[in-house]
Amino acid sequence: MIKTNLPVILASGSPRRKKLLQQINLNFKVLRVDADESIKRGEKPVHIVRRLSIGKLEKAKETGAKGIIITADTIVVLKGKVIGKPRDIKDAEKILKALSGKTHIVYTGFSVYNSFNGKIITDYEKTLVTFRKLGGNEIKEYIKGGSPMDKAGAYGIQDDYGAVFIKKINGCYYNVVGLPLTKLYQSLLRIL
Repeated sequence: MIKTNLPVILASGSPRRKKLLQQINLNFKVLRVDADESIKRGEKPVHIVRRLSIGKLEKAKETGAKGIIITADTIVVLKGKVIGKPRDIKDAEKILKALSGKTHIVYTGFSVYNSFNGKIITDYEKTLVTFRKLGGNEIKEYIKGGSPMDKAGAYGIQDDYGAVFIKKINGCYYNVVGLPLTKLYQSLLRIL
């Protein structure tokens, strides 16, 4: 287990990331940062998530936060196209129809920074997720519940209903939720 007297700060408003850190018994505080999450044309997914996690880290450092700072960003990629969070209900339906019966890739980039020794680690994880064929009514019912609106790819693997969309995954389950816990844990140990 990670034992430290240093303050740990999760610079993310994601309730899923908060829950994941609680799962590994990490004592931390949440700091919401407002960082630019725009994607540059032609940028590779790995570069996107790494750049965005570093951008969030820079914003967190600007607040004067001291201790261990954790940032992350997750994207979904289908056939080379980045899919972010849905803009509205219509967009959520379009996204879920596009993912139906296909395999997509979930990338999460994260940064871990120790302000006391200056160490920083930025890394990423990649997981392949295959959806089963979804019916139009189940997509509409899922959207009606509001769950897809704050998630890249318009679904949550950890949701009570979104979970049944998944036929199989190849890679880290927690990465699809929003933080690759094993890689994050190992990075935390290395920067202490």
